[in-house]
Amino acid sequence: MTLPDMAEIRVKICGMKTRADMEAAASAGAAYVGLNFFAKSARSVSIAQAAALASEAPVGLAKVGLVVNPTDADLDAITGSVPLDMIQLHGQESVERVAEIKSRYGLPVMKVIGVAEAADLAPIDLYAQVADQIMIDAKAPKGAKLPGGNGVTFDWQLLAGKKYWQAPWMLAGGLTPENVAEAIRKTGARQVDVASGVETAPAQKDADLMRAFVEAAQAV
Repeated sequence: MTLPDMAEIRVKICGMKTRADMEAAASAGAAYVGLNFFAKSARSVSIAQAAALASEAPVGLAKVGLVVNPTDADLDAITGSVPLDMIQLHGQESVERVAEIKSRYGLPVMKVIGVAEAADLAPIDLYAQVADQIMIDAKAPKGAKLPGGNGVTFDWQLLAGKKYWQAPWMLAGGLTPENVAEAIRKTGARQVDVASGVETAPAQKDADLMRAFVEAAQAV
């Protein structure tokens, strides 16, 4: 898998549940789709479901597997059945664990960093040395059941002038067709991730919203 072309805005749509979702994401112009293996999420899929979706995915879509603090047994089962292009680590995985997973499974790894204030940016430099990509997401609200996909944003000004790290990065957190252009302008992001922002109900993707999101992002 090649690293992203930073001349264009690339979009990841996370939480694919159906073949129609995958086809709509591809038709909209998404570069990545996310398959969520976190059982507590309404967007989660089983390994069997993910294997079917990934195997039938339109050509050109990068398939990203979202996992939270996975064990080797978890990843053995997922990667043994699902043809993924990247692993997304959305838990409290250490720098050492990120490097270990990357080495063990031979797949690019994206590490998610939750941000609410300036101090939360500090770990990015460390993780960028071992991860292939970084996702900068809104930190989950206190008491939230999910580590991401909560539909909340953070202060994008925190990223102003900080768009260069050792690894390519992606912006996430409460993005919608209405605010993604502003988010890109304020942060300098060249990649963006969306889940709830293109849904009409939890885990219910909408093809028109997906298309509107990609068009808004790429119009910047």
